[in-house]
Amino acid sequence: MVSIKDVAKHAGVAISTVSKVLNHYPNVSEETKEKVNKAVEELNFVPNSVAAALSSKQAGRVALLINLNEKTQAIDEIGMQYISGALNKAMELNLDVITLFFFMFKNKTAEELIRYLQSQSITGIVIYGVSRTDQVIHQLIESRKFKCVVIDAPFVNECTSSVSIDHEQAQYDVARKTIEENNCKSVLYIAGKKNAYVSALRLDGMKKLAKELDLTLTVRNGDFSELQARNITTQYAKKKDAVVCASDLMAIGAMKELIRMDIFRPVCGFDGIILMGYVGKQMNTVDQDFAGISSRAVEELNLLMSGEEGRAVITDYSLVRMKYEDIIQ
Repeated sequence: MVSIKDVAKHAGVAISTVSKVLNHYPNVSEETKEKVNKAVEELNFVPNSVAAALSSKQAGRVALLINLNEKTQAIDEIGMQYISGALNKAMELNLDVITLFFFMFKNKTAEELIRYLQSQSITGIVIYGVSRTDQVIHQLIESRKFKCVVIDAPFVNECTSSVSIDHEQAQYDVARKTIEENNCKSVLYIAGKKNAYVSALRLDGMKKLAKELDLTLTVRNGDFSELQARNITTQYAKKKDAVVCASDLMAIGAMKELIRMDIFRPVCGFDGIILMGYVGKQMNTVDQDFAGISSRAVEELNLLMSGEEGRAVITDYSLVRMKYEDIIQ
């Protein structure tokens, strides 16, 4: 078996230097990192901690890799629900879990991220919030070096499963309920981020509904931002019968702006976050049960690590009308 001593000799550096590179110590030159990483790759070196985990009869160590919403000062309620659901299921399945965040690897290559995860004895990963532009995460998944479950993104291979609700149908359902309740003919649709997989699916659901009901539809991208939703509402809502938003945070922004403008337009959101209940107006939304989705993802990951092949898993959702009385304890 190749040892760390062999890697050091092959790279022409000290053993302590190899250890620093593998454990991502600061103040190591890029030239040295390149030499060590090249030696690791050429010798197919596996750190002792990883080898021990692979030879162990235990289920393995799992990482939760989460992309937090950094564009709001509010607590990321969705992220916290994800973590809660995953940890509870992991305890039930006797899995060791660590929590990591996208921003921790902002300047890392896929190879560096893979080596870091291997150094932490990770054998499975649940990935939350990956977008079309997160190429390092795409490469991590495509490497097939780990069993992966991806939330809300269409990645499926022999080592990877996806877990998601039917976003297209859910958007169609909540928008239709709101529009038919208020007899609307023209709609402002505030879409999410252009690079988010769910944004395209939800927009497809809205376009399908507009075609079926012969609606006049205006689409603007709100980037899942409360502030952008407020600005869009200011500019377009007066001439529309309803405002449909691709997230609750944007629905909150739209409703607050409508109140400031002193005009009424029905608004609906998408997510089912608790903050919706504090807006002062009732709104239809899609309740995804993020803790339940995350729990299901960890369960699916456990199946993958037990030898099952990847697949697409569709979970349930419900339509709810959020109000203050429903959220207070």
